[in-house]
Amino acid sequence: MKKLESMEQYEQLVNNGKTVLMFSANWCPDCRVIEPFLPEVEEKYKDFTFIYVDRDEFIDLCADLGVFGIPSFVAFNHGEEVGRFVSKDRKTQDEIENFLTKVTT
Repeated sequence: MKKLESMEQYEQLVNNGKTVLMFSANWCPDCRVIEPFLPEVEEKYKDFTFIYVDRDEFIDLCADLGVFGIPSFVAFNHGEEVGRFVSKDRKTQDEIENFLTKVTT
């Protein structure tokens, strides 16, 4: 998964194609739990570009998007938000895949 490096990169990614932002942080235990299966999820949903967003590095972006709990996911299609799976709760692979299936249809 690519890591978000700048706000310019964010603008470019969300406005060009299908992008899923995964908000996380190194200190987040629930984020570590989902890491092992994320490559499999990315493989299943190749239509999306998956981007890791460190909430500590991009706290203003989190506030702008209303992301206050992690891990969380926000999906975009050519600049338009098409769905979000945002909460402070631990997420399962099935829950993440169900969310991605909803935003692809």
